[in-house]
Amino acid sequence: MSVVTGTLELRTRGDADIHDITAQVTDLLRQSGLQNGILTVFTPSSTSAITTIEYESGCLRDLRRLFDEIAPPEREYAHNARWGDGNGHAHLRAALLGASFSVPFVNGKPTLGTWQQIIFVDFDNRPRHRRIVVQMVGE
Repeated sequence: MSVVTGTLELRTRGDADIHDITAQVTDLLRQSGLQNGILTVFTPSSTSAITTIEYESGCLRDLRRLFDEIAPPEREYAHNARWGDGNGHAHLRAALLGASFSVPFVNGKPTLGTWQQIIFVDFDNRPRHRRIVVQMVGE
């Protein structure tokens, strides 16, 4: 059993900026040489998240609207009162979605469904440079 760790770099716009990172994750898996196992994609950030969705414009709009309804940016947040950075909603949105996503891989390919892509969502209220960790365990 081997463990291989790689990273991805992204420049984001913030405000629920969504990136399809499936191809980059698959490239890291291919480069690892591993054929069978599990991989985890992780964002070391408290204002961004990783999940899977059908990466289609209507679905992406619906996801953004959902988060605007659940945690609107204009609401009063205790985090904003303490730090004054205006991104309290971003922390809550990221906590709801989660910082990581795991998927098995077989024959060197992630076992994603036909309409399933791995996405990174930056909820912060400003552009950011983001690093994503991809760790693969297998043989």
